[in-house]
Amino acid sequence: MPDRSKNFVLWFNEIGIDDVPMVGGKCASLGEMYGKLHDKGINIPNGFAITAYAYRYFLKYAGIEDEIKKALKDLDTSDVHDLMRRGREARDIIRHAEFPPDLTQAVYVAYDQLGGEFDQQGLDDLDVAIRSSATAEDLPDASFAGQQDTFLNIRGKRSVLQACRNCFASLFTNRAISYRHDKGYGQFDVSLSIAVQKMVRSDSAYSGVIFSIDTETGFKDAVFLTAAYGLGENVVQGTVNPDEYYVFKPTLKMGKKAIINRKVGDREIKMVYSMEDEATTKNVATTITERHRYVLDDDEILKLAEWACIIEDHYSKEAGYYKPMDIEWAKDGDGVNEGTGELFIVQARPETIHSRKDGNTYENYHLLEEGELLTSGTAVGMKVGHGVANVIESSSEMDKFKEGQVLVTNMTDPDWEPIMKLASAIVTNKGGRTCHAAIVSRELGIPCVIGTGNADEVIQADQKITVSCCEGETGNVYEGLLKYNVETMNLDELPATRTKIMMNVGIPEQAFAHGMIPNDGVGLARIEFIINSHIGIHPLALIDYEKLKAKAATDQRVAGVVYKIDQITSVYEDKAQFFIDKLAEGVSRIGAGFYPNDVIVRLSDFKTNEYENLLGGYLYEPEESNPMIGWRG
Repeated sequence: MPDRSKNFVLWFNEIGIDDVPMVGGKCASLGEMYGKLHDKGINIPNGFAITAYAYRYFLKYAGIEDEIKKALKDLDTSDVHDLMRRGREARDIIRHAEFPPDLTQAVYVAYDQLGGEFDQQGLDDLDVAIRSSATAEDLPDASFAGQQDTFLNIRGKRSVLQACRNCFASLFTNRAISYRHDKGYGQFDVSLSIAVQKMVRSDSAYSGVIFSIDTETGFKDAVFLTAAYGLGENVVQGTVNPDEYYVFKPTLKMGKKAIINRKVGDREIKMVYSMEDEATTKNVATTITERHRYVLDDDEILKLAEWACIIEDHYSKEAGYYKPMDIEWAKDGDGVNEGTGELFIVQARPETIHSRKDGNTYENYHLLEEGELLTSGTAVGMKVGHGVANVIESSSEMDKFKEGQVLVTNMTDPDWEPIMKLASAIVTNKGGRTCHAAIVSRELGIPCVIGTGNADEVIQADQKITVSCCEGETGNVYEGLLKYNVETMNLDELPATRTKIMMNVGIPEQAFAHGMIPNDGVGLARIEFIINSHIGIHPLALIDYEKLKAKAATDQRVAGVVYKIDQITSVYEDKAQFFIDKLAEGVSRIGAGFYPNDVIVRLSDFKTNEYENLLGGYLYEPEESNPMIGWRG
């Protein structure tokens, strides 16, 4: 093989996973998949890497390395103001430095060659993504997630070159400087490569993130997918709460349609291409049709899950040990008005949280007190934290944050990392399980509740609050500093028993976590518990939906029931089908969590008091002096 150590540009088909020192983690992974997984049916958009050597050559040619070192000398990363000032100085040095002519020419030639693959050679108009790829990226002990910048829908050689310059400068974002310092890396121990990759037109379709492992529990037998309309930056940044899907790996690999959970997100906006001024992307409102359907259909969910399993198996085989993956995907338009209509994988990196946890230690948090519920959202992790709330509106206020406080904000981005590591807990208005706030919170081991919608309105500055992620998938924020305890078990030390130990399980969202405790299956899964926790609506209210809708015109209480049904079942025209699907998914999720052990499901006995508490239940359930008898006969 020819010496590539001084190449400015390497194409994806020239690189693989062993080339991280030359092209960084992202580019090396793209090359690995492009070269080895395309034959297995996985689509990877082509592109090329501007090498780490090119970055170092640029610094040397421009003579700016000593200037950057001087700007960062004796930096105290805990001083947020000083970090911001010095980081800006380092970035400005790079942005204003002269680009080497030979490097410029190499980028221009490669960009034009890539355009030729799409019948655009010489037109100088191919839309590409410019993605950073650090040489210390995605190491087992550090994810480096979101530390550098990405630029989408970049067109024309000069725009590509400017985006590359900004990408190089982003190696010295405040969060990247702080993160390297905290992880024990010198500021020049890490070099930057850049992926220049053909855009996938998800602006005219949808995109999202896949984990080949459950993000909260580390359950290995589930693929977790998220999906939202438009370009994927909104999912990563937490601007939208995406749809969520779970697929069960063992039965998927048997050829089954193994979708065990679907959860609709909040998709009010989507990121699309912009041709206005200098902006390359913008957010627009989603259509009514888009809001009233799941983003992905079943075939797309299953294909992406299959790809995730193939990618995980490939990287695990290459590494010689189990290696779960964090994957980004996109759909290339609708195939009619725009793009090919095909699904693509746009990057894949190792999952860095659960893959390095001690699987033999089980930690369980319990609240010992009750408090007034202030707000709820999606739980990240399974811990509890409390402290004084600090409501931060923007990154310019970060210097006001003190260690041990609870960070409350609309949404974090990578710039917030310097204060996130100081927080006892984090609460945000927006975001899904795969957004930046969730990823960093998991890595830091901090409880986080995302997607509350109103945290910065209902939580006051200096208010004492408790953030609980130990109550299932829903994370709750309570008034006051509630007491809690932590139970830690070494699973290897649990004694073997002659009697089979089977669990009582009724909440599907807790099945993955409970199934990881040594057990012999589920002795009792009560259907009514699944209905109460997973569905929440009286079945007759769903069957009678059209009648209730008519009655709502003259009955305000019924109107409230109809409004809530519409919110919960927004993607279902047939409301009864919602009940059927969610009941099946609830049972499936419990079955998956304890597979291959037996799960005994007991059918509902329709206790009137339990069903009365469901949405719309008051319309159908009588008051009984002894509701334990139930409607049994």
